[in-house]
Amino acid sequence: MRNTGRGTQGRWLHAGTVAGSLVLGAIVWEVTGRLTSGAFWAPLSATLASLRDLAASGALARYAGSSLELYATGLALGIVVGAPFGLLLARLAWLRVALEDYIMMLYATPMVALIPFILSMLGFGFTPKVLIVFLFTVFPVLYNTVEGARSIKPELVEVAQSFRSREWQLWRDVMIPFTLPFTMTGVRQAIARGLVGMVAAEFFLSPSGLGQMIMLGSQNFDTAGMLAAILVIVVLGVLLMELGRYIERRFAVWRGPDE
Repeated sequence: MRNTGRGTQGRWLHAGTVAGSLVLGAIVWEVTGRLTSGAFWAPLSATLASLRDLAASGALARYAGSSLELYATGLALGIVVGAPFGLLLARLAWLRVALEDYIMMLYATPMVALIPFILSMLGFGFTPKVLIVFLFTVFPVLYNTVEGARSIKPELVEVAQSFRSREWQLWRDVMIPFTLPFTMTGVRQAIARGLVGMVAAEFFLSPSGLGQMIMLGSQNFDTAGMLAAILVIVVLGVLLMELGRYIERRFAVWRGPDE
């Protein structure tokens, strides 16, 4: 009972701290907006009013829907390609040795630098935008899956082989269950990187979605509208990160408390 009470008290303290921090941030935002020129910063009240008007006109749903379609497609492709390919690289040592340096170079490369090349090859449209989001998301999933699979104890593989497990049974019973928590860590990282890729694609290729809202706000000196779009992206990112953290905890109970 004592431990339960302390845990409940700790959760309330955490929630109170977060709420107090958000309230303080909102006050600072509002005061800063009122003390500075509207061309540089808008108060929180004006930003929320602009957000309300965009929602009422249907523009917010249209822009956000376009961005979410792009984001979800690129993220899904990054997970579908990154996780199986990571397991394959971990299982086939010769393939990992052959491709490891290339993967590390691409992982370390700022993906924004590849946008002009993608533009020259594929032009404008939905496909090159998806490719940009995919490049932002696939490498965290791939890298974490490879590291997780490589950390499997050889004894586990030897025991499975001693029971005459076939290759697909080894993947099903040993490799996938063991590496899944590591893969989910990569997915959580990919969630954040995918948002960056989404905005970059909407900025540097044909403007669309929330990126277009930000560009229109800056071009028209509509600071409140620009901040409203940024606020939507921030809230979306926080919610998706929390979802990713929850899923990671569900698949990684044995790893202990969340880091």
